[in-house]
Amino acid sequence: MKSKLTILSLALACPAVMFSQEIAQTTSLPLETKTVDTAPSYNSWSFSFGGGVPLMQHADLRSIKSGNTLVGYSAYFSVDKALSHAFGLKLQYDRGETRQGYFNTKDSAPANAAATRKVAGRTQYDGISLIGDVNLSNLLRRVDRKGDFRWAIHGYAGLGVLAYRAYQKDEFGQRLMTEKKPFKFNSLFGQAGAGLKYKISNRVDIEGRLMYVITGDESFDGGGSQYTAINRMDAKTSDNFFNATLGLSINLGKNSNHIMWVDPLKDIYNRIDDLETKVDNIQLCKSGDADNDGVCDDWDRQLDTPAGARVDGAGVALDVDMDGVIDLYDKCVTIPGPVENNGCPLTSNNGLVSENETKLDGIEFDLNSDRILPNSNPILNSAINYINSSNDSYTVVGATDTRGSDAYNQTLSERRASNVKQYLINNGVQSSRIDIQGNGKHDLKYPECDPAAKCPEWKNKANRRVYFKAK
Repeated sequence: MKSKLTILSLALACPAVMFSQEIAQTTSLPLETKTVDTAPSYNSWSFSFGGGVPLMQHADLRSIKSGNTLVGYSAYFSVDKALSHAFGLKLQYDRGETRQGYFNTKDSAPANAAATRKVAGRTQYDGISLIGDVNLSNLLRRVDRKGDFRWAIHGYAGLGVLAYRAYQKDEFGQRLMTEKKPFKFNSLFGQAGAGLKYKISNRVDIEGRLMYVITGDESFDGGGSQYTAINRMDAKTSDNFFNATLGLSINLGKNSNHIMWVDPLKDIYNRIDDLETKVDNIQLCKSGDADNDGVCDDWDRQLDTPAGARVDGAGVALDVDMDGVIDLYDKCVTIPGPVENNGCPLTSNNGLVSENETKLDGIEFDLNSDRILPNSNPILNSAINYINSSNDSYTVVGATDTRGSDAYNQTLSERRASNVKQYLINNGVQSSRIDIQGNGKHDLKYPECDPAAKCPEWKNKANRRVYFKAK
């Protein structure tokens, strides 16, 4: 993730690079012009058309009743504008005819129609509506999907104006029952539903839709006026209908992809991956890296660094205590000592001392505290490396300055040693190789500081310490 954020920040910085190059060109400076990728463009306009079957399910005169299915027809045409990857608008024209009742109006009325009051109805309608289009797939799609997708689920909802003519047929023939003049604003209707799209090509989509059309008019089915024998206005009836259609969408524009077929987050991640690949392919060290220390030879001040040695930014092997023995070979990494003693100090009688008694001294604490000071972390980390590289076991010894009673300082020194032991265990040292010892205020690095008032504070701070010794 950090890598992706880094590359994204590089991408955001590209406009600034282009601006600086333009300045350089206007001032005739010999700077190389770079080509910077721009954000991709997508098509956003399309038109759609299709046809299908409208079915009235809950009206007084229904399309499916008693095993008799009356099939009408519907057609639509729309101009579509995508406002984003997931939302668009459609200006749509609908035209169709519903057929409902006990028989088809194209057929003759049954002989018993008068006795049973069985009638037929059909309604020719026209509608203009503005429909919102939500690309549910782009809202719900996983952003880590790498491949292109060809299926998409869309949700639709909109309002418009409706005009229709409703006819009724009985044993006396067919007659006009209700007419709504074209597109009066008092004849609003709504429709909502869902569609499943398949991408045939970058230009053509095929889509199946199921819409529910709310007519808002109880006389739409041809049942006549309200509260008549046919149009009973039962609470369970409504002149709404379902409209199932199959159609095509033609995508317009000069670009290769329509915006509704592109996942914006996936596109951003793909562009970042492309930039990462380009950065990974850059050859950083044209002059090579002879000692494989990660520093190019052009900048390396030490071209023969021993294998395994840690180096600084100039390729020089680290020597933390600056005693002339690099850390790779230094047996006392944080304590200066001569080369002949592997970087460890000598005893007071100029004899060689065991590194076990001098290794990693000086882990300090605040007054009356067992909290390890942050400046002691490098010593502790070196101790972890040293202990894990050896076969010995060690005692963590805690000490205090001379302030306070013997009992208090004994407990405090043990707590300090215990905290250091826990730090070592938490960072990879086996607990069986470490034990603790508290020496209280009777183990002074500076014995002259008894009482503490006789010494400057830096000496008392040095007395508040933890050190290691081999068992």
